[in-house]
Amino acid sequence: MKLIDLTHPIAPNMPVYPGTEPPVFITGCSLEEAGFLEKKITFYSHTGTHIDAPAHLLKGHHTLDMLALDHFYGSAVLINFSKLTSKTIGVEELAPHQDTIRQVQFLLLHTGWSRYWGSEKYFINYPVLSLEAAKWLSHFDIKGFGLDTISADITDTKDYPVHKALLQHNIIIIENLTNLANLPSHQFEFSCFPLSFADADGSPVRAVAYSA
Repeated sequence: MKLIDLTHPIAPNMPVYPGTEPPVFITGCSLEEAGFLEKKITFYSHTGTHIDAPAHLLKGHHTLDMLALDHFYGSAVLINFSKLTSKTIGVEELAPHQDTIRQVQFLLLHTGWSRYWGSEKYFINYPVLSLEAAKWLSHFDIKGFGLDTISADITDTKDYPVHKALLQHNIIIIENLTNLANLPSHQFEFSCFPLSFADADGSPVRAVAYSA
């Protein structure tokens, strides 16, 4: 079995959602002074490759720690939209894949946008689902939806309609994926286990694909 890492490393000065502070790394204990190395790391719950919980945007809905552990693991398929010229992915683009989507628990979209990671372009004019496409997708029995962009909604959104259309059905959203070009065209296994902390509105993850 081949394991494919789909995760951006967490590091100081890494790209973060506009308005969010980047991670801070402080060496609390050093080998020279304490005999062991230990770092204090401070970051927001939606840093790097991460999951959005329903409670992130919907009051009274599930936090990540309220979801079963198997909600973060299952069969997956990748749809490649890296050659799409439009910045909106609509129902007409997803519909040809509906039979495949019915067979899996996670849908990942490869837009090719992760190639801009580390540049200002990463935050501008990236592809997103239309609201109609998000509502259409919410009727499938999937656990999660992942993509290689900073957000499932446009950066200057005020109400996050795509997020809400998915999250209200307990479909978690995995953002800032990478290495999607290395995934197979056939079905594979996928995991995105979050850190285990209370009342988690989101969490960085180590997203991994498992391919035979």
